[in-house]
Amino acid sequence: MKISWLIAGLIFAAGVVVAGLALMYYLPLDMRDRSPLQPLAFSHKVHAGDNGIHCLFCHRYAPESPVAGIPAVADCRACHLFISPDAPEIKKLMLYWEKREPIPWVRVYSLPDHVYFPHMMHIRARLSCTVCHDEVAAMERVARSAELKMGWCLNCHRQHKASIDCWTCHK
Repeated sequence: MKISWLIAGLIFAAGVVVAGLALMYYLPLDMRDRSPLQPLAFSHKVHAGDNGIHCLFCHRYAPESPVAGIPAVADCRACHLFISPDAPEIKKLMLYWEKREPIPWVRVYSLPDHVYFPHMMHIRARLSCTVCHDEVAAMERVARSAELKMGWCLNCHRQHKASIDCWTCHK
């Protein structure tokens, strides 16, 4: 009698573990805010959308580096010395410049350390930035749109006939 209870308990415990693992796989692991508040209310809609500034104008490292990079405060300042210098958010920008401090942007997209995502390879493959980042040019505040799970990446690689070898994305 006791052995049958023990076996039933072990089966139940194994079921709980399997259900927990399945839940961990299907739930997003990254529970951070998908559209975090930034230190400056930077509008991609105004810059990339309304004014048609290409993504690579500001994220200039992307064609040659794994990271896209963000513009230096000096770059933002250079434009805004003449464009809307009296706007409240531009005044905040100028304070960062005067204090010689970088703007502490809050990262929207991040991948685990074991994943290698080279922006340059995707740009050389002529993929639009919108494939991973959605229509940022229409966003007042950037929101993470893709789950960036391995299956999502694999589907895209298969769709574009890119390598699905493990070492392509895992270093």
